Amino acid sequence: MRRARRMKAAALLLAGSMALAACASDEDSGGSANGGGGDSGGDLRIGLAFDTGGRGDRSFNDSAVAGLEAAVEEHGGEFRDLSPSADGSNRVDLLTQLADEGYNPVIAVGFAYGEVIGDVVEQYPDTTFAIIDSSAEEVGADNLTGLLFAEHEGSFLAGVAAALKSETGHVGFVGGVETPLIQKFEAGYVAGAQAVNPDIVVDTQYISPAGDFSGFNDPARGQIVAQGMYDAGADIVYHAAGGSGVGVFQAAAASGGRAIGVDSDQYQTVDDPALQAVIMTSMLKRVDNAVEAFIGEFVDGNVSGGTDEVYDLSSEGVGLATSGGFIDDIQGEIDDYRQQIIDGEIEVATTP
Repeated sequence: MRRARRMKAAALLLAGSMALAACASDEDSGGSANGGGGDSGGDLRIGLAFDTGGRGDRSFNDSAVAGLEAAVEEHGGEFRDLSPSADGSNRVDLLTQLADEGYNPVIAVGFAYGEVIGDVVEQYPDTTFAIIDSSAEEVGADNLTGLLFAEHEGSFLAGVAAALKSETGHVGFVGGVETPLIQKFEAGYVAGAQAVNPDIVVDTQYISPAGDFSGFNDPARGQIVAQGMYDAGADIVYHAAGGSGVGVFQAAAASGGRAIGVDSDQYQTVDDPALQAVIMTSMLKRVDNAVEAFIGEFVDGNVSGGTDEVYDLSSEGVGLATSGGFIDDIQGEIDDYRQQIIDGEIEVATTP
């Protein structure tokens, strides 16, 4: 895999874009293209197929929207986004609909599209596709690019922060769906916590089993799972559960505990001040930067295709948010661990 180019030094301000995320999906957003784009052949028309939860999850999907909107602001053009059905059975239909309607490029948000995208890209050889969290190299199609992340590295730092801040020596992890991708978050988090405190207790639980994607969009169940951890003595719980993470924050607020968000800077994206107050940090997975960079490559005619672009700590593709100032006092220790990972002194496991 080739490494992604170093990302912009100035991070996008997701908070503003998240306000737009409350709009309905399935709507076009207009603008004038600059006419210089790769295979765009005139006006840039971008299609985006969401993961479970769609717009408004204040996490993974909304981060993709932020990158999409930033790219349209920079390059002009328009976009359309579509959300899957509750059971996700229409993912093929979403991709083919966007391609049939002439959107190019088309971006699939989430690893669940990895099971179907190979057949779709074969049907549309003149359309450029990208998929987040699934490998294009494994598909082998030259009109598909994989946008991958080192979630385990960012989660390691989340575990470091949790262990340094825990007063009980007991923390937790709530995963949305028990899949290899979400297990990367778990593995990194547990490793980071144990690096600081080998004796720390780390509870781990998933909201739904593999194949059942409802765990990414069920705040009520997220709250129940997290509440059980707080009741058992955990004082900090990290979630990698998409829209279900709001339930984790609610459990933290009810228990007087703290929580760690994921993907977006969730301190900036929640509406309720009571929930904002418990989010001590978020593991940033810069889907926004990856989407924006890919669209820029398409406009410039620089999409190589058939390859994966990997966003890790060294390229600032993952990291920890500092909003609220809750981890300012331990930033030096976090930075030390970050550098050790970048330098190869610490190799973070990708499986529990």
